[in-house]
Amino acid sequence: MTNPIILLALSAAALTLTACSTTDPKPAKAVAKVQPTSGSKVEGDVVFTQKPGGKVVLNAVISGLKPNSEHGFHIHELGNCADNGNAAGGHFNPAQGQHGKYDAAMHHMGDLPSLKADSNGVAKLNMESNDLTLLAGPGNIVGRGLIVHANPDDYVTQPTGNAGGRIGCAVIVRDEQ
Repeated sequence: MTNPIILLALSAAALTLTACSTTDPKPAKAVAKVQPTSGSKVEGDVVFTQKPGGKVVLNAVISGLKPNSEHGFHIHELGNCADNGNAAGGHFNPAQGQHGKYDAAMHHMGDLPSLKADSNGVAKLNMESNDLTLLAGPGNIVGRGLIVHANPDDYVTQPTGNAGGRIGCAVIVRDEQ
């Protein structure tokens, strides 16, 4: 006959080992290294972090911009920076919506806040998005292009916000660290 106290002790030990062996998975991360297009000095780093509950946090530091300037900033459909960023295609827009401000009801999934450069030509952007994801699904941005535009985004003109030429480009890649 098995001793119930020994059985209880073994069960408790097994549960403790199981609890200790499970760890919270690291959040999914992706990075984009912005490089200048021809005639530009724009460069920088962008980090995307998938948070529990679905939000993606974007942290960007972009330099080489004209001091005190504003620039459109968008995720584009293709992860290809050839032809001065033009090979990245149009804005990432899997829902086929109209272009608009990133937090408006109607906008492209790739519409982001404009970059606002300080007096040194450096723009920092920290934002959260409920639209984007680093996980499987239609909002997955891994492998897409990231473009810094020459002009501010007016958030109205279709389909690009009249943001002008492409002065910086990156491909969003999974960060395996």
